[in-house]
Amino acid sequence: MGPKKLGIVVGGGPAPGINSVIGAAAIRAALSGNEVIGIRDGFKWIMRGDISHIKELTIKEVSRIHFRGGSHIGIARDNPTKNPKDLEVAVTSLLRLNIDRLITIGGDDTAFTAMQLEKKAAGRIRVVHVPKTIDNDLDLPHGISTFGYQTARHIGVDIVKNLMVDARTTSRWYFVVAMGRKAGHLALGIGKAAGVTLSLISEEFGMDNSISLQKITDILVGAIIKRLSYGRPDGVALLAEGLVEHLSSDDLQGLVDIEKDAHGNIRIAEISFGEILKAKVQKRLADFGIKTTIVAKNIGYEVRCADPIPFDMEYTRDLGYSAADYIINGGNAAMISIQEGKMIPMFFKDIVDKKTGKTAIRMVDIEATNFKIARKYMLRLNAEDFDDPHELSKYAATAGVSLEKFKKEFAYVIPQPQSVSNEDAAAVKKTAKK
Repeated sequence: MGPKKLGIVVGGGPAPGINSVIGAAAIRAALSGNEVIGIRDGFKWIMRGDISHIKELTIKEVSRIHFRGGSHIGIARDNPTKNPKDLEVAVTSLLRLNIDRLITIGGDDTAFTAMQLEKKAAGRIRVVHVPKTIDNDLDLPHGISTFGYQTARHIGVDIVKNLMVDARTTSRWYFVVAMGRKAGHLALGIGKAAGVTLSLISEEFGMDNSISLQKITDILVGAIIKRLSYGRPDGVALLAEGLVEHLSSDDLQGLVDIEKDAHGNIRIAEISFGEILKAKVQKRLADFGIKTTIVAKNIGYEVRCADPIPFDMEYTRDLGYSAADYIINGGNAAMISIQEGKMIPMFFKDIVDKKTGKTAIRMVDIEATNFKIARKYMLRLNAEDFDDPHELSKYAATAGVSLEKFKKEFAYVIPQPQSVSNEDAAAVKKTAKK
């Protein structure tokens, strides 16, 4: 048996800053005399018992990779937690490679794999996870970003900014679908920063699988009519791709040939959500005699392998160094976070969602000030519109219908005030007394 080694593996989808984590971790480990092995293509090969797809990560090899997007050791979504045998083989493969410490880089699915792997290894392999995802949906405290999110948002805003100019120049609408399988952080982050006409995220609708395609359609149609009443035939709507996962079962069944990935997630990129909405919105507008040019556009693959901006470059070097430092010094079973400039391990046992048994997900808080501000700046139908007969008559005239007909068609898209529980009401009273 040779000397024990430190392994690094990347799972899930790409995110800007992966190479920076790999480089910083490998350099920190190598400077302490550790041999570092990069495991190629996620868990794809090792869960099948193939240990030939590896790459030695020397200081010379990794010293400049932090500038680049993508992953120096590849990436894959293959999931060893689906089958107990695959998990056992993954552990055995790592032991055959003499790896007794493993740094996993990935989102919530990879974090869950890291937890299960550490448990299965039963002390033979220590595991530390680095939170990566442009979706920004791992449950880090104090609004701390997952790495890659800030770069993805930055590049996304640049793309959307150009589309906004094109929309105005050509008098058309863009429906831009942004990545974000479970949470709407990226769609909202891009939309709010760019100042698009409106953004739509699944959190607005509550988290049960019951969003109707018709309601999404009518929110968009209402926004188009409202904007048109102000003399603007153009606009940009940002849509979170995760809306698809929350569609009502009837609507989902209407989307043929739905594929799922290795983690059981709908392959949203294979569903032309923007095109589906474009067709439905144009058909609905035609009912009101309105013809609008709409272009559907996906943002995702363009941003996730971008070179990291300085924020993510620095952040990921901190994460990579901290992950290696922590595991070399005996740390185990934790996700690495940087909080107020300090490395804080978030232990696996503490980041599990008790309902699902999987990694906890951070959703957009629609009660937070930053969402409420975003909502205020969107141009879409609001409760106030329905209280103002003058405004409402403008929209009705634009749609070529009576005031009553317009109310009947669109009033249902306005969010209803949330009912306050007795507990919340008591908390409010208590705070007020202070």
